[in-house]
Amino acid sequence: MRQFEFEPLEQFEKYPEAEMKERSRTFLDDMRRRRTVRDFSNQHVPREIIEDCIQTAMTAPSGANMQPWRFAVVQDPEIKREIRRAAEEVERDFYAGKASDEWLAALAPLGTDEHKPFLEIAPYLIVIFAQLHGLDAEGSTVKHYYVNESVGIATGLLIAAVHRAGLASLTHTPSPMGFLNEILNRPSHERPYLLLAVGYPAVDARVPRISKKRLADACEFT
Repeated sequence: MRQFEFEPLEQFEKYPEAEMKERSRTFLDDMRRRRTVRDFSNQHVPREIIEDCIQTAMTAPSGANMQPWRFAVVQDPEIKREIRRAAEEVERDFYAGKASDEWLAALAPLGTDEHKPFLEIAPYLIVIFAQLHGLDAEGSTVKHYYVNESVGIATGLLIAAVHRAGLASLTHTPSPMGFLNEILNRPSHERPYLLLAVGYPAVDARVPRISKKRLADACEFT
């Protein structure tokens, strides 16, 4: 059984209430400017920025601190092209009959289709894998807990970090995504969770005019 040593909580910093309000409002205002984009520039992004964003994601809490995530960062144009070909094949099946009419109607206002040029244009594709279990030094299976919840929290932090750094992102989840294991040579106990395209938006990028729920429609205090 794993044993943890406990230490004083020295990293926590308490702010005056007025500063807390300012910090929370500033972060909210910043995140409200976040938009998912499908039109990317191929402008270079320093690798250090992506590394910092991923390390931010890795601060996420996880079930039993198992940290059941793996981030595969793709820059190579040939690999990105291969991912695009495989993803578009899956997406053609989706739009040609796999998706229900109701699902397609819900997507229609967003202007999506089976063409995914951003998978080649964006300078980085970050594929987040969920590790269904781990392996110890001897190669034995180590059980992971709350995998989806843990990886979901880490992914949210990653998206926030990418925006905070001044970049844009797009979440992409073709179904099924098993081709990513093959292309990226990942083992079977790692399940593709989400593909995140990251980079600068194109100069002429356009996004759908949408709104978010009001606080009162999504939250209640008791």
